[in-house]
Amino acid sequence: MKNNSVIHTEDLTKRFGGLVAVNKVSMSVEEGEIMGLIGPNGAGKTTLLNAIAGLNNATSGSVHLFGEETTTCSPEDMCHKGLSRTFQIPRPFPKLSVLDNVMVATVFGNHPRLKDPVNHACEQLSFVEFELPENTMSEQLNTVQLKRLDLARALASQPKVLLLDELASGLTERELEPMMGIISKIRDQGITILMVEHIMDVIMGLCERLTVINFGNKIAEGPTKEVSQDPKVIEAYLGVEDDEIGRAHV
Repeated sequence: MKNNSVIHTEDLTKRFGGLVAVNKVSMSVEEGEIMGLIGPNGAGKTTLLNAIAGLNNATSGSVHLFGEETTTCSPEDMCHKGLSRTFQIPRPFPKLSVLDNVMVATVFGNHPRLKDPVNHACEQLSFVEFELPENTMSEQLNTVQLKRLDLARALASQPKVLLLDELASGLTERELEPMMGIISKIRDQGITILMVEHIMDVIMGLCERLTVINFGNKIAEGPTKEVSQDPKVIEAYLGVEDDEIGRAHV
């Protein structure tokens, strides 16, 4: 394991019955970087994120966070160790306001608890550029508003590492650039980011390095430009031509 690795998996495998969703994947995420985790639909990307975050622990292999083995840790444990995440489909508490949703994450995600959780929650909403009133009910939000709320909730625990699961999914082209700007701001705060994303414009615009998986197996890892031109990666994306990758939602 590299000394500067924030996340490291070694031969990580996750099975669901007879299905091997992730197969002996070894990868490292280095401190301060934005790393992309990409692959075709059903490749095992979210399953890998879930195993790292403790939501579905690995069947075999190991996960390390800041050099500490965390393979069997719960999501709560991982949160208190400095890791937080967003979800592909945000599910806030629908009958709570936007502020109260972030308050829940603030109160339960920080140990010791903060002296002024209300102000902290407001700061997270401001950071993600949430423009609606804080008393707006979460059930009233559209896609981009839900994504920003989910991001604010993830940041409320003051993570050192952030896992993003298709944060740009469902956004219009007009909404993508501001969201990319927010992700860059997060990295500028010193937070290491591992992101799953299908929109390659986002990946190419933000990520220094990529890991690519297909059918649960890692097929490439390295600098973004180099990996995006790898014949195995292009083939995995159903024959998308090299000059089309940047525009494809793969």
